[in-house]
Amino acid sequence: MSGTLNKVMLIGNLGDEVKMHYFDDKNCVGRFPIATSESYTSKQTNERITNTEWHNIVVRNKAAEICEKYLSKGDKIYIEGRIKSRKWTDDKGMERYSTEIQCDDFTFLTPKSDQQKPQKPSTPKAQPQQSSPAAAPEGDDDLPF
Repeated sequence: MSGTLNKVMLIGNLGDEVKMHYFDDKNCVGRFPIATSESYTSKQTNERITNTEWHNIVVRNKAAEICEKYLSKGDKIYIEGRIKSRKWTDDKGMERYSTEIQCDDFTFLTPKSDQQKPQKPSTPKAQPQQSSPAAAPEGDDDLPF
């Protein structure tokens, strides 16, 4: 092992539809934002405070097509991947930077009954997760495991 690790695991909600970019007859990239939130109570004001963090997700080729077909704004998804920073020059000649999550694996967490479109599993890695006794949340936790 090299002694370093670049791994991200997120559970969040889509903030927009999947935007597709096609490069040639076989390659494509899908991009979409997801939001993760944390809540706490302020000790000074006793007020409930929620902080939302936005993450730019990038998914490629067949996985991108699956995401475009089955995901909609507001859907909950589990993402596994790695952080990647990009640098480019915009139209005005300014250097710009972007931090993205390059998705390696994902699981749809929104139940079929909550979605408008039917889901058909296309690949073993991209199958929507079904409720099972081992995966059912207990109590007030909103975790899928």
